[in-house]
Amino acid sequence: MSIWKTKPLSVLLNEASESEKGLKRTLSSRSLVALGVGAIIGAGLFSLTGIAAAEHAGPAVTLSFVLAAVGCAFAGLCYAEFASMIPVAGSAYTYSYATMGEFMAWIIGWDLVLEYALGAATVGVSWSRYLLELLNKYGINLNPHFICSPWETLTLGDGTVINGGYINLPAILIVSSLSLLLIRGTQESASINNVLVVVKVIVVIMFIVLGWDFIDPANYAPYIPENTGVKGQFGWSGIAAGAGTVFFAFIGFDAVSTAAQEAKNPQKGMPIGILGSLVICTILYVLFAHVMTGLVPFYQFAGDAKPAATAFAVTGYSFLQTGLIIAILAGYTSVMLVMLMGQSRVFYTMSKDGLLPSFFGDIHAKFRTPWKTNLFFMVFVSLFAGFVPVSDLGHMVSIGTLLAFVLVCAGILVMRKKMPDAPRSFKTPFVPYVPIAGILVCLYLMYSLPYESWIRLAVWMGLGVLIYFVYSKNHSKLNNPDK
Repeated sequence: MSIWKTKPLSVLLNEASESEKGLKRTLSSRSLVALGVGAIIGAGLFSLTGIAAAEHAGPAVTLSFVLAAVGCAFAGLCYAEFASMIPVAGSAYTYSYATMGEFMAWIIGWDLVLEYALGAATVGVSWSRYLLELLNKYGINLNPHFICSPWETLTLGDGTVINGGYINLPAILIVSSLSLLLIRGTQESASINNVLVVVKVIVVIMFIVLGWDFIDPANYAPYIPENTGVKGQFGWSGIAAGAGTVFFAFIGFDAVSTAAQEAKNPQKGMPIGILGSLVICTILYVLFAHVMTGLVPFYQFAGDAKPAATAFAVTGYSFLQTGLIIAILAGYTSVMLVMLMGQSRVFYTMSKDGLLPSFFGDIHAKFRTPWKTNLFFMVFVSLFAGFVPVSDLGHMVSIGTLLAFVLVCAGILVMRKKMPDAPRSFKTPFVPYVPIAGILVCLYLMYSLPYESWIRLAVWMGLGVLIYFVYSKNHSKLNNPDK
């Protein structure tokens, strides 16, 4: 029994053919770019941009987006190669199982909880902020004790300041509703997804175009605020810390790599889809952040989970601001749905491998969904959404995602060494330089995140290691085929 035993590529490919039933190659390069743009534009842009500006980078948060995009580009190319080799559910968890062995697969699967589950919690908190802003416009004011966590200060659109409540009930309600929806097997159709992509892009462009005329150049002085003497608080280290924070805004890009087996021409479509969507979104992100920090002084975004609404309010387009908020709420809802669904798929796959109890792999007799997993994460995500401040959640999601990207980049180096002749419909270019660059950039962004994020990551990973050696190692189907 070895914790480094890898899952044979032949077994993974058999699983892929059984579970996916030979997906048709129907996606063009343009479709892949649209898929990437739709997956990337979401909560990170509309929620964490203001916090990154207020706490780390100031107006230079635009440079933070560029730095984060560079790290994503390197990791994305590595994702694309794996997706073309191993078209099976499980994302980076499955890739690691084939390259670095069971223990590393467990580590990355456990780490993905930080990306998907806490990502959904982060979006839930920001969703509730925009909902409160919308209700406030119509004179509807909810009980302040039930609209924010005990450890955060909330400023409403009318200037009301709430210094800690009991629980963020709206965030819990949206997470619970979507979890129950997933149990019934409801999922977005391709047409609805395309509509949401268009809506998201229109919202961003509308914000940029209409807000540009109201920019106050004084809000850009200084563009890179002087460092306070503390690492990550402005200056160049603040730009890096800001990149680590807004990295959350890019985590949807791996949706392109998971569609490799459906691309008409993976060799051409994968790099165009990944890099094309990243370039388009980075340009939109930079312009969006530039306008946002030009409309309102960056320090006013401290702890604000609805910075787009706060900034757009100074333009005077009150009717359009309401439309903006409604569109953001719709976009957030789809993002949460995808994150909660992704989390359930990862835990379902890990359960089928024996690394988690069969509880997580149970399928509902009527709806044919992993309903117990959905219920478990409904409670888990709701607790974080209800009681943890959005900035802390964002940092935890970013550091977890960055760690996953580091392991995927490292996996390409291992796979090229162990299986140089394995079929690949897409190859990461300039190996080993691209994977190494991806590892270094992502590690640098992890280093730039607050010390508390590392402590939380260490505690979370320590818990994961304990669970592996107490339960998973002894129940692994790969290491215990007779069980």
